[in-house]
Amino acid sequence: MNTFEIIYSVVRKIPRGKVATYGQIALLSGNPRWSRVVGYALHVNPAFGEIPCHRVVKRNGGLAEAFRFGGENVQRSMLEEEGVIFRPDGTVDLEKCLWDGKYE
Repeated sequence: MNTFEIIYSVVRKIPRGKVATYGQIALLSGNPRWSRVVGYALHVNPAFGEIPCHRVVKRNGGLAEAFRFGGENVQRSMLEEEGVIFRPDGTVDLEKCLWDGKYE
């Protein structure tokens, strides 16, 4: 499996209503230094809908300004539809919505 396939396999496991950070996905993919690689892999996501890239956020809960599939507002809307909670500053409430990394 190549690097992107490894990343995609981890992202597929994030459950509805939860988010993961780029760094968390990098760590679970085998290299904690791959945060930027994770971002690039998600930007070229070949299977939007199957690979839930909208569930990956910045380490502070911020959304991707350059979310490829419609921008930051679309990403927020998709997360809200899944029940993800946002703070007043527009970031995801990671205390309530961060995925624990366990595979169900």
